[in-house]
Amino acid sequence: MFKRAHYVALGTITVLLLVLLNLPPNTAGRFKLAVSGLFLPLFGLAGSGQSFVDRASYSLLTRDTLIGEVERLRKENEQLRLANSQARDTLAENARLRASLGWAPRAPWKLHPSHVIGREPTTFWRVIAIDYGSRDGAQVNQPVLTSEGLVGRIRSVEPTQSKVALIGDPECGVSVIVSETRDNAVIQEARSAAVGDGFVVLRTLQNSPGILAGHNVVTSGLGGVFPKGIPVGQIVDARSVDSGLYTEARVKLAANLNRLEEVWVLTQ
Repeated sequence: MFKRAHYVALGTITVLLLVLLNLPPNTAGRFKLAVSGLFLPLFGLAGSGQSFVDRASYSLLTRDTLIGEVERLRKENEQLRLANSQARDTLAENARLRASLGWAPRAPWKLHPSHVIGREPTTFWRVIAIDYGSRDGAQVNQPVLTSEGLVGRIRSVEPTQSKVALIGDPECGVSVIVSETRDNAVIQEARSAAVGDGFVVLRTLQNSPGILAGHNVVTSGLGGVFPKGIPVGQIVDARSVDSGLYTEARVKLAANLNRLEEVWVLTQ
């Protein structure tokens, strides 16, 4: 009797499948819609169950914990608002001072992305080629940099590419300033080693004993090639030279000149 019931059920299912397979497309679509409607309550129940679990997990946090988190976020929001307000005041003050001195406001940098397409090993890796030429608007002396810091300047221009003299090359003198002491200096030619070692030599215009390891070096804006404020690197050590008339320091470059793949050309 039990086996007979199974055979009947199997036969019924087979007949239903054959009927469904032979239904017209429109009728089959309506049938599927009706069947899916039967399961919608189950899907809704499952979603409600998941939402209940999420709410339950939040309810496990104690009231004191939630109040503490809200208070932390409130204080953080206040600090950010104060910092934003201070930045606005500083910007306004800067604008007033520039207006009173007759200085033009600083314009935002315009940057053009470029790829490094070659190097010149005969120059100790102090010259690279980029895919930015005269047809793209390239001009001699345009500064080249990465997000980390200064790379060099365009030395020569061709229609489809340009040659870039890197920091430390004889054709890439850079006037800089030490941020912490405001001492003016110049980056000298890297005479003893390739630029790929990541160091250049800085020489101040006078003896500057206040320069210490860890001080930051940025472009000074003097000379008309590099605008003021581009990061150059960080001082590693310093010493007095020429009987104490000048200070000389090693600078660890901010940009890794030995791993350049993409650079930015400052067009304005």
